[in-house]
Amino acid sequence: MRKTAVITGASSGIGAATARRLAAEGFDVVLAARRVDRLEKLKAEIESADPAGRRNAVAVVALDVTSQESVDALAASLRQCHVLVNNAGGAAGLDPVANTDPADWQWMFETNVLGLMRVTKALLPKLIDSGDGHIVNVTSLAGHAVYEGGAGYTAAKHGAAAVNDTLRLELYDQPVRVTEVAPGMVRTEEFSLVRFKGDEEKAAKTYDGVAEPLVAEDVADCIAWAVTRPSHVNIDRIDVKPRAQAAAHKVHRV
Repeated sequence: MRKTAVITGASSGIGAATARRLAAEGFDVVLAARRVDRLEKLKAEIESADPAGRRNAVAVVALDVTSQESVDALAASLRQCHVLVNNAGGAAGLDPVANTDPADWQWMFETNVLGLMRVTKALLPKLIDSGDGHIVNVTSLAGHAVYEGGAGYTAAKHGAAAVNDTLRLELYDQPVRVTEVAPGMVRTEEFSLVRFKGDEEKAAKTYDGVAEPLVAEDVADCIAWAVTRPSHVNIDRIDVKPRAQAAAHKVHRV
């Protein structure tokens, strides 16, 4: 039986790269995000790249992880689920606590923490029923470190990491593996642009002088490796950074 992987936030960046990679690994993939037009383009791309005779099933589902109704509709649309990649999330702002906008914090907690909880809770029965389920939570180095201006984002990602670790304890006697993938500096087309509310100049400065930040495919490679290990092997956590980044706050720039 072919395995089905559900990827949230699949319309761009790490989510889209993960969908491509898992399809190449032989999974049927469910692309879930708010921007259905982008998902349809990705679906067509994956299907056109499918080797003759393998024919991955690719489904598109509109998903807003901040809406319980939307999450419930995703769960109802699925016949089965073997792998859940909780990738939807993001950062908003880089202001110190004294100047921060509470609305930014609320959005970050809704997407990075509550969204992860909603989707996991909704799909957990199918993951257990599969007999070989796997939850991959894409967090960040910000889930294990802090830096000035990042209190809201680091708090949200610390929360996501705590949910991940708690799931690992709660599901120890179930046929479901739990993995956290915590990327460092990844240059995608949208992460910093969203963080700085469309300010392209600010977004570009994030990567100034860094010759080779990670790209989305590097993180997708980690996810694919984790979910293709033998069923008895649980990869608890993968921290992945570019060579130029020693820590969240320490990056070699030229």
